[in-house]
Amino acid sequence: MSPEVISIGALLVMFVVGTVLPINLGILAFVATFTVGTASLGLTEDEIFEGFPVKLFVTIVGVTYLFSVARRNGTIDLLVAAGVRLVRGKVALIPWVLFLVAALLTAFGTFTPAAVAILVPIAMNFAYRYKLNPLVVGMMVISGGHAGAFSPLAVSGALVLGMVDKTELDVSPVALFTASFVINLLLSLLTYVLLAKRPVPLLDQDEAADEDEDTAVSGRPDWRQWLTLACLLGLVVGALGFQLEIGFLALVAGSLLALVDMKRQEKAVDGISWATLLLVAGMMTYIAMLEKAGVIEEISEHAANLGAPLVVALLLCFTVAVTSAFASSTAILTAIIPIAVPLLLSSHLSAAGLIAALAVSTTIVDTSPFSTNGALVLANARGVDARRFYRQVIGYTGGIVALGPVVAWGALVLPWS
Repeated sequence: MSPEVISIGALLVMFVVGTVLPINLGILAFVATFTVGTASLGLTEDEIFEGFPVKLFVTIVGVTYLFSVARRNGTIDLLVAAGVRLVRGKVALIPWVLFLVAALLTAFGTFTPAAVAILVPIAMNFAYRYKLNPLVVGMMVISGGHAGAFSPLAVSGALVLGMVDKTELDVSPVALFTASFVINLLLSLLTYVLLAKRPVPLLDQDEAADEDEDTAVSGRPDWRQWLTLACLLGLVVGALGFQLEIGFLALVAGSLLALVDMKRQEKAVDGISWATLLLVAGMMTYIAMLEKAGVIEEISEHAANLGAPLVVALLLCFTVAVTSAFASSTAILTAIIPIAVPLLLSSHLSAAGLIAALAVSTTIVDTSPFSTNGALVLANARGVDARRFYRQVIGYTGGIVALGPVVAWGALVLPWS
């Protein structure tokens, strides 16, 4: 049996076992990484450890720790109350405000995970305080981030356009941005209409009471809350203005705030979502191992050699959607566009249409709990049964993986080819 079949088979087994049985999927992924990597793919332990997502680990630890500190000193409650006043008490508008803020941040140059890392903790607290569906709120923040992610000023937009400029193809920046914005807007609209009223997997009353332990709420900010607001502003300026690592900034800010409020912040470290970290780190290490062994690239090349250009285009959209649900969207885009160029040059497919469809298919699945964005939603959700909420996120992402590439292909490739 080929190493590719073994590695993909192991991935499917992990999903089945991790979904059916109460065992963290990340543990299974670490076990499979070592077993498959050494026994089947011939990698050394050092090569396997290179795939551990250190940057993502630090980001999730830092952001969840900082916002745990901010929640315990009452600052998050103040921000939530200010947000409600901003929409004049119309709580139903909050997800749409968050969508637009995320889109603006990314459209003007903020890397999508950074924008999501800043907004998701606040969004999840909105959802908790005002009984909004956290799945809807979290997914709309992610969709908003990707709605603006392919403007010419954005990181992803500049990357794609820069790669295309090195070829004989011509892709309009306006077309790329518009395609991403419209499809993500439609996705958010469908998410809101279909899921906003769905039941939330709540904790029981005792567990919910534990989540509220040690939080402090007051009418006006005290000096510690003003300091927290200053730290949050510094986080935004440092991450967005100076491109500093948001995880380290968050750890510095959280440590400072804990030192000036040690009695209340003794349990702040409990706010770090260790289960989510284990899940994401294990899965991303496994996928990185597959990338290093060339399995991901080989799957993409097989899809590109299957025949009719329209069919190949659809298969490429599905390939990037499935792989990007577990791996870096930026890395997938970087790998798939060179594969698509020969297909575009030798066929009548629309270059702008296919490039936009691949960009959308790659990023639209970042709701996955194995991506930075989805993991942040999972880690910051409050007042929900974590296992049931994880299943909801997986189900939501599964629906997008199944339908997203078809929609992108049908709307952006088929009509113009």
